[in-house]
Amino acid sequence: MKNEVDILLKKLIPACILMALCSQAMAAQIITVSRFEIGKDKWPFTREEVMLTCEKDGALFAINPSTLLQYPLNDKAQARADAGKGTLQSIDTIVAEDKAHPGQKMSLQPIVDRAQQLCGK
Repeated sequence: MKNEVDILLKKLIPACILMALCSQAMAAQIITVSRFEIGKDKWPFTREEVMLTCEKDGALFAINPSTLLQYPLNDKAQARADAGKGTLQSIDTIVAEDKAHPGQKMSLQPIVDRAQQLCGK
């Protein structure tokens, strides 16, 4: 019995290490951006900061650091939301009104551009 356990451990430990390394290599990079970093006049959100990520398939998300809800920023991310994959909510719930253009929301382009920089890293 002890011999079987030793053999199992000799196979299991390297497999676990390999899985850990592979999952880290495939993990998406996540950064935090704030109103201060992007600029008060370009900041599109009602929150002071959000996290951004680019998934391995190119789906871009904003993430609420308090609730970890994900908000789709591009078509690939929206497709996940439409398919019911993940804890996703409409980005409109956190986009601020554009004070220079009443009745319109702020542009998400500065955020999309910043999130896009994470792709391929």
